Amino acid sequence: MPAGSSQTRPRAAPTGKRTSSDFASSRSRERPVAGALDLESLFRLPSLLFPKLSWRRDRFAYFWDATGRNELYVRSTDRDDARQLSHGEVPRSVRWRPTWDRTDRSLVFVRDVGGNERFDLFRIDAESSKVRQLTERPADSFPLEFSPDNRWILVLSNMAGKGGRAQLNLWGVPAEGGVPEQLTDYASPVTMGGGTATWSPDGQQVAYGANETDNARNQDVYVCRADGSNPRRIYRGRVGSRDSVAAWHPDGRRLAVETDAHGRSRPGILDVASEEIGWFGDGRSDETPVEFSPDGRSLLTIVRDGVRVQPRTYAVGSHRGKNISMDGGIVGDAEFAPDGRSVLALYQSPVRRGEFSRLRSGRRPEPLLSAQYGSVDRTRFVAPRTVRYKTFDGRRIEALLYAPKTPRPARLPALIEVHGGPTYQFSRNFNEMAQYVASRGFVVLQPNVRGSTGYGNEFQDLNREDWGGGDLKDVIAGTRYLARLPYVDQSRLGIWGGSFGGFMTYLATVKEPDLWRAACAWVGITDLELLYKESREHYQYYFREQMGEPERNRKLWQDRSAIHFAERLRAKLLMVHGINDPRCPVDQARRYRERLLALGRREGVDFEYVELGEEGHGSSDIEQKIRSVRIVSGFFERMLDASSWQSQGAR
Repeated sequence: MPAGSSQTRPRAAPTGKRTSSDFASSRSRERPVAGALDLESLFRLPSLLFPKLSWRRDRFAYFWDATGRNELYVRSTDRDDARQLSHGEVPRSVRWRPTWDRTDRSLVFVRDVGGNERFDLFRIDAESSKVRQLTERPADSFPLEFSPDNRWILVLSNMAGKGGRAQLNLWGVPAEGGVPEQLTDYASPVTMGGGTATWSPDGQQVAYGANETDNARNQDVYVCRADGSNPRRIYRGRVGSRDSVAAWHPDGRRLAVETDAHGRSRPGILDVASEEIGWFGDGRSDETPVEFSPDGRSLLTIVRDGVRVQPRTYAVGSHRGKNISMDGGIVGDAEFAPDGRSVLALYQSPVRRGEFSRLRSGRRPEPLLSAQYGSVDRTRFVAPRTVRYKTFDGRRIEALLYAPKTPRPARLPALIEVHGGPTYQFSRNFNEMAQYVASRGFVVLQPNVRGSTGYGNEFQDLNREDWGGGDLKDVIAGTRYLARLPYVDQSRLGIWGGSFGGFMTYLATVKEPDLWRAACAWVGITDLELLYKESREHYQYYFREQMGEPERNRKLWQDRSAIHFAERLRAKLLMVHGINDPRCPVDQARRYRERLLALGRREGVDFEYVELGEEGHGSSDIEQKIRSVRIVSGFFERMLDASSWQSQGAR
């Protein structure tokens, strides 16, 4: 959920609230379930995050938590010689990829405090592991790449710049440390509509996406000089389309770009001088360009077709495309291998944990860095079904359906999960939480409701200025689809989600109060107006693009804020929130708790409330993940067990 606050310190907790340790020790003990996955064994398995190839493409850097916490590693692409570089210097929960310098001798990473996402840049030597801090200006700062002469780091940041405006713009940070220089100064956030910003091969220009129109959905392609001067727009699909940059061609004359002006995201190659463009693909799926091969003969793209995500390569001269089969899985962080023919990427599937693999057309993925499973029995993993159900307006909503694999009773409890974003989607990745709760006897439905990516512009824009409207009706239709399944107990239905999914969970329980028995809102939103006031500038821009101007649409913003309807709540509700959350600040949960107490609702009986210390908008840290899973899964096991529900005093 792109929402945030400038808050950088933990706020004082409300008197009487439960800490995560209190809750976990008193309410979240696992009951024995035959054939179930063990929580500790599953969630302590090491995870691979953000693999990034070096410029020579003979090594890759990645974050890995085999030691029990995230650390930075480097390994060759042709042999197993992994080395741990960092030793506690990276944050517990990593949120951005490492960035190689042009000599491949060092990398830059970002670090925040307690998950507050106010980053500074640090540089680590790839041989000695020596770390030095490059900036002392905590901000939403994302290093993109080193300049060809290795003197500057191109950074997307909202460091306060010209006129004191703290909007996401491009900055040059000296590679050896020093005073950052602002390159762009737009009132709207740079690259917010997708894509990246990148130096030309000769280091003389920077290409990026920006918007100078009054249409908040719009983004055009620009280039400027290396010092930020002489910015000019070189491509616009149409006013209101999202046009972005992926990479320069090695010849320095062409750019791989993307537009959704055709109704679907489509890749193309743009001649910078003539501004002429040639399109790739058939336009039937959302397709995003990634990069050119080192020799410039091929273009790598990622195709998103609903829950399926796979790479495709094109011969630049002929526009001939070749799909790379995924063996039922999806890819991320994809880049060309040194040979320019195969692809190296983070590959995973619903029954296969993420691993860095070589991908070739007609072959199965070949792991370079294999996933570990320890004592976990992989045969217990569930392969979800892709289903489609009809919603209120006749559209069919695609969803993933997880059902327990072990022998089961005639009727099972079921959960519907709402994803974050809303411009996001469920896909065929490995989902630890879904696997865990399914092994313990829950049915799980993950719908890609309107507003989701991967289904074209029209579908993605259906919930603009309608959050909690048609998309909530899609959730309701999905829940009723669940209830009709012959093995689901329609009296034991739950809903949960994080971020935007938490917003939808809060709203669902007051707009349709009798449909769900239990609900968990994790880092969610209860008051859109308060959220807007506490948000950083680029997140405010996103809210205006999604829900219109807050003053003009005030009635809509209030109608879609659960805090104004809290008296309707009937489901047992669990609220979980990180105290340092910059996107959905903890006040969203605290204010709702106060409202429920004012209405006479009893904490620990009618609702439960947990704050997570030293944590922000979720976490990739092992201990913090386990803590959250214990709380959420334990809550649903208690609330959706019939005898437990009776003893808790269901209304």
